[in-house]
Amino acid sequence: MIDKKKIWLVAVVLVLILCFFLFDLGRFFSLEQLKELRGTLQEQYAADVILFILVFFLIYAAMAALSLPGATIMTLAAGAIFGLVLGTIIVSFASSIGALLAMLFSRYIFRTGVQKKFSKQFEKLHAQVEKEGAFYLFTLRLIPLFPFFVINLLMGLTRMKAWTFYWVSQIGMFLGTIVYVNAGAQLIKISSLSEILSPGLLFSFVLIGIFPLFAKRLVGFLRKRQHN
Repeated sequence: MIDKKKIWLVAVVLVLILCFFLFDLGRFFSLEQLKELRGTLQEQYAADVILFILVFFLIYAAMAALSLPGATIMTLAAGAIFGLVLGTIIVSFASSIGALLAMLFSRYIFRTGVQKKFSKQFEKLHAQVEKEGAFYLFTLRLIPLFPFFVINLLMGLTRMKAWTFYWVSQIGMFLGTIVYVNAGAQLIKISSLSEILSPGLLFSFVLIGIFPLFAKRLVGFLRKRQHN
């Protein structure tokens, strides 16, 4: 029997994604646009702080939920507009909620059908997830071996609790969020090529470069602790 609710939900999601590309909305999510509109955005933010934060939050969460390109630019924009502390808080919660929505969508639409077709394989997967699923997810969030949307899609097919998925994702992505929000706060200050060698910006680039290495070391340390 065809589930009309699922069909409507998939149709709505597809229309939203299609509109994003048909109307070339991605052009608004570039570093050039960010620098060009920074003054206007800051004026709007100052005019109505709560409303601006709410709109920014909802747009970010929607883009994360729909797996649309532009999240990196919005993370940089958060640093440029809100500063490091508030920008990190906003992005951390918006990205985690967006990921949760994507995971729940995958679970609602795909899990039943996939499990019926690959029941034996998924029993093994469920056993692994119940045993070390939270740690696997934490590793994937800290060291993004797979694209953001792929992780959300795959985790939706498991029996991991939604709350566990949410808090592990938020913790796992938190350090990376700080690094990129800080880069946005520094990058937006550049008005000429000579300023690209400013200490603040260079430090941000260094953090982006060494973060994957730090994340691998941290995961290795936690794995040893887990098995001791």
